[in-house]
Amino acid sequence: MTQTSANYLHPPEVENQQDLGYTPNILDSIRSSLEQYGDIYRVKAPGRNNYTYVINHPQYVKHVLHTNHRNYLKGMGFDRVELLLGNGLIVSDGEFWKRQRQMIQPAFHRKVITGLTELIIESNSALQKQWQSKLEQGQLINIYQEMSKVTLHIVLTALFSEDLPSLTNHNGKNPFDILTDETERNLLFAQRFRALGKLMMEVVHQRRAENRIPHDFVGMMMSAKDKISGEPMKDKHLLDEIITLIVAGHETTASSLSWIWYLLSQNPQAEAKLHQEIEQQIGGRLPQFSDLEQLKFTQCVIDEALRLYPPVWLIPRKSKEHDQLGGYHIEAGSDIFISPFFLHRDQRWWSQPEAFQPLRFQDGEKALPEKYSYIPFSAGPRRCIGDYFSMVEMKLHLALLIPLFKLKYHEQQPLELEPHINLRSKNPIMMEVISK
Repeated sequence: MTQTSANYLHPPEVENQQDLGYTPNILDSIRSSLEQYGDIYRVKAPGRNNYTYVINHPQYVKHVLHTNHRNYLKGMGFDRVELLLGNGLIVSDGEFWKRQRQMIQPAFHRKVITGLTELIIESNSALQKQWQSKLEQGQLINIYQEMSKVTLHIVLTALFSEDLPSLTNHNGKNPFDILTDETERNLLFAQRFRALGKLMMEVVHQRRAENRIPHDFVGMMMSAKDKISGEPMKDKHLLDEIITLIVAGHETTASSLSWIWYLLSQNPQAEAKLHQEIEQQIGGRLPQFSDLEQLKFTQCVIDEALRLYPPVWLIPRKSKEHDQLGGYHIEAGSDIFISPFFLHRDQRWWSQPEAFQPLRFQDGEKALPEKYSYIPFSAGPRRCIGDYFSMVEMKLHLALLIPLFKLKYHEQQPLELEPHINLRSKNPIMMEVISK
């Protein structure tokens, strides 16, 4: 630790300066620095005037995401995310974010999500038939692409309901296929996807012209009013929120389900226990929303997969004003990195942290050694608005497909993590569908 003439204590500084926001080996860099410097260190990247602080302790995480969250805005990397999502919930800050969240929140009420049960089951039943066909033909599947397709269909239907067919059959093509067919999330992709906004807003304008507001996510956002002004969302804000829900609403769930299937393929005992629970609770019928509460081990499997492979592996923030964190001075304008990936694999909080052990979550939140040692959906006021929706979606998916299929991992290339916005495998995870 060093001490300045102003009597401020600063955390250790990494000697080999590098821009953490752009390094291809960022996981290795953070891992080695945490091992060397501890729970908080800072980096001065070339060409930047400010420091980047990396923190890895539950109490520091609590301070930034909860206790003093007003001092921490969205941080490094969100300029690139904004090119794709606009100023939707994931990107926005301050009073605007608060107002938008208040208007969107009713769409994610428990009763609304319960009403989506049939949609989720129908979408996964269609997937079941596709997998049966691929099983019979001996075809391998790209598990992320499979999960992306089914979760995209679910979120698009939840958003547009009766208007979806006109959107997905534009000039004989489904323009939303770009989300599942292309894995890159670069500037070109952002431009192509944002161009679909015109089609989405045509639906909104047609609904207004027909005085028709279906009970779907878009309809609820169209009807929402600001509590203070009584005004609805402006069209630009509405479009940004629709795009945000499409991208974030399917990619994070698709990523999580992909890792669940991979982990089950590597842990046959856990897979067998999961199959046994679903068979005992549901038998041969279709799962229902009322079944989900009884699927205790299923919940443990999901929680453990989210621990090992949190879809959002890095949470960036930027300090508005000077602050103190763990006895160290945080300068105004500093970038803050919180990594659920490393927090979830810290041996101080987790025994055998690299192992897939779902039963560590059998007591739910009571099993957590530190509340903020587990943040797969972030934490505090900015916790993911769709976390409950995602949980219901994943449980119903597993309840429907686990009794019918096993997936066997075919290692065609080494499994290598790709830590972009979401935590994916650099190479496709190819699986063989096996009947039970």
